[in-house]
Amino acid sequence: MRKRAAVLCGAAVVVAGTVTAVPADASAPNSAETAHAAKLTWKKCGTTDYPTLQCASLKVALDHRHPDGQQITLALSRVPHTAPKSQGPLLVNPGGPGGSGLTLAGFVASSLPKAVAAQYDVIGFDPRGVGKSKPALDCEPGHFNPVRPDSVPVTQAVEKANLARAKSFADACGKKYAGVLPYINTVQAVQDMDSIRAATGWRRTSYFGYSYGTYLGAVYARLFPHRVKRLVLDSIVDPTGVWYDDNLGQDYAFNDRHRALMSWIAKYDSTYKLGTDPEKIEAKWYAMRKALAKKPAGGKVGASELEDTFIPGGYYNGYWPYLAEAFAAYVNDKNTAPLVEAYENFAAVDASGDNGYSIYTSVQCRDAAWPRDWDQWRKDNWAVYDKAPFMAWNNAWYNAPCAFWPTDSLRPVNVANGQLPPTLLFQATDDAATPYIGGLTVHRLLAGSSLVVEQGGGNHGITLSGNTCLDKYLANYLSDGTVPRGNGEIDAVCQKLPDPKPLSTKAATTSSGSSRGATLHGMLGFRG
Repeated sequence: MRKRAAVLCGAAVVVAGTVTAVPADASAPNSAETAHAAKLTWKKCGTTDYPTLQCASLKVALDHRHPDGQQITLALSRVPHTAPKSQGPLLVNPGGPGGSGLTLAGFVASSLPKAVAAQYDVIGFDPRGVGKSKPALDCEPGHFNPVRPDSVPVTQAVEKANLARAKSFADACGKKYAGVLPYINTVQAVQDMDSIRAATGWRRTSYFGYSYGTYLGAVYARLFPHRVKRLVLDSIVDPTGVWYDDNLGQDYAFNDRHRALMSWIAKYDSTYKLGTDPEKIEAKWYAMRKALAKKPAGGKVGASELEDTFIPGGYYNGYWPYLAEAFAAYVNDKNTAPLVEAYENFAAVDASGDNGYSIYTSVQCRDAAWPRDWDQWRKDNWAVYDKAPFMAWNNAWYNAPCAFWPTDSLRPVNVANGQLPPTLLFQATDDAATPYIGGLTVHRLLAGSSLVVEQGGGNHGITLSGNTCLDKYLANYLSDGTVPRGNGEIDAVCQKLPDPKPLSTKAATTSSGSSRGATLHGMLGFRG
C-alpha cells in the first residue's frame, strides 16, 4: 500500500437502521461433529486483575495438511461465561504477529459490560511459536540490544552494518528452526484457531481481533466462513498490501502522527518550552536525533533507539506527555535521564520481545512475497524517506530479514467474502499502524459488514479504550448481533477522545491516558 490513507470528510453518517445476525442457537454445541477434537482441561490461573482466568493447553498439528504428524502445543486462557445461556466462545487476539493473547482474555471480559461478557467464554491464546506455546521461537536473543547502527544509511558502511544485522537474524532463524519456519504463517495459525473452536465443542465461534489480529480474523473467516458466528475487527490491516506495501504505507502515516505530536507539544509551550511552531519543534527533534547518533544518551539511546522510543507515540497518544517531557529535558536541560527512562519503558526489548520479533518476521516473511533484490528496497525506502523521514528506514530494517528469509513465500489469501453473517469493523481515520484505507478496503471485501469510524482518532486499537460511543456499538453487536447501517460507505461515526494533557495537570489521567487505554495498548504492542 503505497498511497496515503484516505481522509474522512463530510458530515457524520446518519445511521439508517440495524441488521440482526443469525440466531444464537444456530451455533449450539454439537458433540457429534466435534467428537474427534481434543478436549480442553481448564485450570485456575487467576491474577489480581483477572481472578477468574483459567488456563489450558491444546496439541495441534505442526502442519495441518498432515494432522497425524508432528504436534505442537498452544497455550490458552479463558474467562468462562456466567450467564445461564452461553453464546459460545469469543476468541480474542491482540495482533503482532507475535502478540500474546493470554492476558487479553481477562482484559476483554472485564472491559465489556458485565451482561455481555457473561454470555461468552472469552478465550485468549498464544499463537503458534508465541509466548507460552511450544515451541516458542527466539531466533537471535539480544538482536535489539543498544546501541544499534544509525537507521538512516547515509554511508555505505552504515548500510552494510544494517544489512549484516538483518541477514544475521534471517540466517539464525533458518539454522535454529529449519523444521518449524515453513509452518509459522497466518494460514496455519487460523487452522489452529479452528482447532481451538473444535476443542470447545461449539460448531461456531465468535472472534475479536486488533491490528494483525484483524487479518487473522479475515483469513479465518475466508477459510472457515461456516464457523463464524460474530466477527469484530478493530484497526484493520489492508489485506491487498500484505506485507511489503503495507509497511511502506505505514511510514507516511507514522510521519503524520509524529508531526501531530509536535503540534501537540506546541500547544503546551508553557509546560515544555520548546516553542509554539510545530515545524521548529520538529527541527529540534531531528537535531536531537543527530546529536544522539554521535553520543548516545546513557550509552543506550542512539538515533535508532530514539526512533524506537517515539514510534509508540504513533500507536497511542496517551504516551505523548511522557515523550514530550523526555524531549524537553534533553533539549532544555541537557538531561538525558528522562530519555533513557522513556526508552526503557517504551522501546527496550526483553526476552518476550525477542520472541515476538521472531514470530513477526517468521509470519510476515512467509505469508507473502518480499523483494529479494536489495536495490528495490533501497529505491523504495529512500523515496519514502524524502517525504516521510521519521520511521522510513527504521521500519525498513525492522522488516529487512525478509529480503534474506530462508523459506519461500506463500501467496496471500484473498479475504473477499460473501458467506458471513453481519460483521463489525472499527477504524480510526488517522491510525498510523493500520491506515484508514485498510478499514475501507475490508469493508468492501466483506459483504454485509458494517464500518464504524472514529473521526479524527489517531490511536491504534480504539474499542475498549475509553470511547463510549464505539463501545456501545461493540456491546450491542456481541449481545444480539445488531450492526449499524448507514446510507454511505461508512455506517456510523464516533468522535475521537480528547488528546491528553501534560502530566502536570489534573486532566492528565482523565482523557487518552486513561488506565484502561494504557492497559490495552500495553497488550497490543508497538509493531503491527
